[in-house]
Amino acid sequence: MNFSQLITTRRSHRVFTSTEIHPDVVQQILRAALLSPTSRNQRAWHFIVVDGKSDLEKLADAKEQGSSMLAHAAFAVVVLGDAAHNDCWVEDGSIAAITMQYQAHDLGIASCWVQIRGRRLSDATLSSDVVRGILDIPEAYDVLCIVAFGHPAQPLPPHDDDSILWERVHLDHF
Repeated sequence: MNFSQLITTRRSHRVFTSTEIHPDVVQQILRAALLSPTSRNQRAWHFIVVDGKSDLEKLADAKEQGSSMLAHAAFAVVVLGDAAHNDCWVEDGSIAAITMQYQAHDLGIASCWVQIRGRRLSDATLSSDVVRGILDIPEAYDVLCIVAFGHPAQPLPPHDDDSILWERVHLDHF
């Protein structure tokens, strides 16, 4: 598949099968993150791979909405940044997260981004504090997101050209 096909067919999957993912595939996905571009090549991100069902189920409750698919994922990757090391940690972590998602899709693995940074539970508890508590993450690292991975339970249609918002592109001097 070429890149144009990849970006057209990659979709956020929220339903996964129970089929496990081979460790070599997980390693390829992580390799993609580790090769992703970073500001000034500082590589201030860190990744926690979670494949234990108990922890995945706990992470599924880290925010009010949009995280329940984690309970049924084959594995998830928590994307962390070190703000003291690099002020572009959010951007660098975001690039790494989508790079993992593109690599996963290329390998036939579905994924879904779960935003954590800036989210809260109904009692105002920060979602990042919930994740930090579940995984015993040191205070020096900030939690950006969690990416859920698994075999897709159903195919999703590709994006169609009618959904492209060309009106959001503004041309100057072309």
